[in-house]
Amino acid sequence: MGNGNLPRLEDLPLRPGARVLLRADFNVPLSDTGRITDDMRIRAALPTIEWLLDREVAIIACSHLGRPKGAPDPKYSLAPVAERLGDMLAIEVALCPEVVGEQASTMAAGLGRQQIMVLENLRFEPGETKGPESDLHGDLAAALAGLADCYVNDAFGAAHRAHASVVGPPRHIPSAAGRLLGAEIDAIGGLLESPARPFVALLGGSKVSDKIGVIDALLDRCDLLLVGGAMASTFLAAQGHPVGDSLVELDQVDQCRSRLETGKVSVPTDAVIAKEIAPDALTAVVAAGEVPDGWKILDVGPATATEYAAEVARAGTVFWNGPMGVFEVEPFAAGTRAVAEAVAAADGYTVVGGGDSAAALAQFGLADRVSHLSTGGGASLEFLEQGDLPGLRALREGKR
Repeated sequence: MGNGNLPRLEDLPLRPGARVLLRADFNVPLSDTGRITDDMRIRAALPTIEWLLDREVAIIACSHLGRPKGAPDPKYSLAPVAERLGDMLAIEVALCPEVVGEQASTMAAGLGRQQIMVLENLRFEPGETKGPESDLHGDLAAALAGLADCYVNDAFGAAHRAHASVVGPPRHIPSAAGRLLGAEIDAIGGLLESPARPFVALLGGSKVSDKIGVIDALLDRCDLLLVGGAMASTFLAAQGHPVGDSLVELDQVDQCRSRLETGKVSVPTDAVIAKEIAPDALTAVVAAGEVPDGWKILDVGPATATEYAAEVARAGTVFWNGPMGVFEVEPFAAGTRAVAEAVAAADGYTVVGGGDSAAALAQFGLADRVSHLSTGGGASLEFLEQGDLPGLRALREGKR
């Protein structure tokens, strides 16, 4: 499932001075004071931006940030993004105070060669998140496309959303996948097509119900699935183990039991438990089947971490998505740290599926030690499950 069937940047009818609408993923974390705390997603867009600037085009970049309610909210402004992007490129990057409208059209028309502007947060417009059947959605998509001559989607982290800026512009103007989007599809698509064996998947997080489709997709392809995080409690319950006050989805126990019967699923053999999630919590390590009432499983135990790390070391391919415990709180970080270090040290091809796993790698200083670090947690999981995404279909079916 490579990106060979997606239109590429080289396929665009670009000429010097042409205007390109770039759908980027600038959904960066901000501090309470509005400071960017991790600019990985901005840096990830630079190869596409620099390629376009080398062609002497003008770029109209657009992105969402956070979850505003379809109206302007200063807390979610892209002003810090425009400033940081300008610093990275050593050029002035103007922020348009609106998404579409007279000012956006005027600013876009006035862009010269190798100039960049950033539209304000796409989710300030209610039409962005409406379904494709919505008039609001269609009007916004047409207005965005009207700002430019061509469209580039480089927002893998949003490609699983059928939002106006993702699926709309390809209906109106020639479109292509950016460098980041193509690299993501190549990396994750390789897991679906021909992974080196053994293929070991590590899956954490809180809910089995959110990942049952991904679990099935991985079990069809991997040799071993190692389960951690809160979702492991539901698997342990499916084995008949008491799990105390741990988070358990009782309606998923039968689903877990049937997956355990494949013989490919490994669950923790020990666990770090506590009565509360706190930096100074009293903790204990117990066998996974011996969790007392009133206690919660909050991390995999040291024996499990050692076992999982050994399986990763033997693997030809590794996919990791989801922490092994509440890694943000130090008493429950050891399991995730051990897995992160094992993935970073592995000789095989390693893919980390964004989200909390990417945050954990960054926290432990290991983000540059994996073969591919995805910028999209939800998108990577949906692509693994479905083999396609709305944003990819829009590019394939779009105007040429």
